[in-house]
Amino acid sequence: MPIRQLSETMINQIAAGEVIERPASVVKELVENALDAGAGKVEIVTAGGGLSLIRVTDDGSGIAEPELALAVARHCTSKLSDDIHDIRSLGFRGEALPSIGSVARLSIRSRTASGDSAAEIGIEGGRVLPVKPAAANRGTTVEVRDLFFATPARLKFMKGERAESSATSDVVKRIAIAFPAVRFTLAGADRSTLELPATGNTPDGMLARVAQVMGKDFPDNAIPIDAMRDGVHLAGHVSIPSYTRANALQQYAYVNGRPVRDKLIAGAIRGAFADVLPRDRHAVTVLFLSLHPATVDVNVHPAKADVRFRDPGLVRGLIVGAIREALAGAGIRAATSGAAGMMAAFRPGAAPYAHPGPTAGHRSYDAAFRASGFAGFDRSPQRPLDMGEAQPARNGFGEDGQAAFDTGPLASADARASVAEPAEALLGMALGAARAQVHENYIVAQTRDSLVIVDQHAAHERLVYEALKNALHSRAVPSQMLLLPEIVDLPEEDAERLAMHSQTLAKFGLGLERFGPGAVAVRETPSMLGETNVQQLVRDLADEIADNDTVETLKERLDRIAATMACHGSVRSGRLLKAEEMNALLRQMEATPGSGTCNHGRPTYIELKLADIERLFGRR
Repeated sequence: MPIRQLSETMINQIAAGEVIERPASVVKELVENALDAGAGKVEIVTAGGGLSLIRVTDDGSGIAEPELALAVARHCTSKLSDDIHDIRSLGFRGEALPSIGSVARLSIRSRTASGDSAAEIGIEGGRVLPVKPAAANRGTTVEVRDLFFATPARLKFMKGERAESSATSDVVKRIAIAFPAVRFTLAGADRSTLELPATGNTPDGMLARVAQVMGKDFPDNAIPIDAMRDGVHLAGHVSIPSYTRANALQQYAYVNGRPVRDKLIAGAIRGAFADVLPRDRHAVTVLFLSLHPATVDVNVHPAKADVRFRDPGLVRGLIVGAIREALAGAGIRAATSGAAGMMAAFRPGAAPYAHPGPTAGHRSYDAAFRASGFAGFDRSPQRPLDMGEAQPARNGFGEDGQAAFDTGPLASADARASVAEPAEALLGMALGAARAQVHENYIVAQTRDSLVIVDQHAAHERLVYEALKNALHSRAVPSQMLLLPEIVDLPEEDAERLAMHSQTLAKFGLGLERFGPGAVAVRETPSMLGETNVQQLVRDLADEIADNDTVETLKERLDRIAATMACHGSVRSGRLLKAEEMNALLRQMEATPGSGTCNHGRPTYIELKLADIERLFGRR
């Protein structure tokens, strides 16, 4: 077949294949156009999951009548200067409207603030209709009907109406977080109405918009982030370690106000929380990166979903360091979801519940579960806490080890304080004063306005782990010399990267050097690793350096060994503690960053506010 020039319609349809993946993609492009036009209110209406109808109305600056024809032509835009590296708007390609018009029936009705009347232009399957007068208020209304009617094969790849509606909602929410001063409305016969009133560009307004999108619980379980390094500013909020999700869908990232799904940012978030979250749980985050447009390339993806940083190591280091510093400085906090779960469990009429038992594979929890004698229970509204047969005395408050708490004949729990120091002085502490130990594993403590239950094994495990880590990273890691150097064959570029990081690797106990072209010789390995697969370790490090320009893999392996040592060296479940020991453990937890979760990511304590307890008893 000879080479020929493609028609304009064919060119637009090819571009639509890259930019217009589904109805949510259309909504994204049209809403971004509205925001670039300075809109203070954006209304979106859909039908049929967006395949039948998408209508976006804004009160922005509008499009002048002579410019309407240019607006639907390829590569025509008002958002780009002569410098492709100075992009300060959400859109800049000038492809969205002609691409949409090539696969759907598109109409644009617009009026500027100085215009006497509105004008309208339409496109049907790539055929541009003439401009005609119309009636409209200031702003622009873009209506898209019968999406993909001109390319029916694409319709076969669409999901159901509900799935497409859900994807559209996610796009609107993701954009809305970055623009709290704009009111968003998403409605239609195929969905429940989503209204996001404007909250303002202040820090409080930003957090209020985040709460609108992510739920009112997030602000109560979030830590503010504010860090700056070499011209890159990071702001936003991250969840405390005990407030997590089963997937990463609630991790929102923005670069210069643009919502992105970037692998580097996602990996940095995962690395920052690696020490405090289980592998199957994900933090909830809203992060805003601000940097000079010339230092980030947003023109690497047709839909502008990915970006490329000039210095990815700087950005990753900033995110990881800022989050870890914020977690360390936030002190000890329990997620409100823990108290909510406890309230639900105790509420009369709750669904029948059976204790699921310990987490599989955790021997200390297995032992604690067997030692507790807890076999699960069912409830009814009449007997919500009916435990069935009486438990042995050793599982309640009657252990011999509680003698230290018996300070007098008073029956009030407030009088059962430690004999070592006045309980009143401890009630103002974050975890309060220890009152009892139950089931040989749980410490019950009291603050001035709450009840705290601490898992003694999980808490001490975190304390030991942090101490081991500090000792491990405060000096060079001891290494062991190999009898014979291990030669690892690698691509030349990987060998060069490893050689460049050899000094850093030596601090972690891994001694290596170049060994001819495309190979490195490993002469020392960290003693803590024992017998290890050197070939696999070096290749993993090479891959990570290529991706992130870091050597975190080796550090994470050493930290995992420290975590195992901490698990076996901590206070075991089933050990009776004296009052002084319990209070000492609570004080250590308050002073140790990250002590709200154990090494496996489980919460170390749950706090139930006095107001919640009073609600359980009908006092509020």
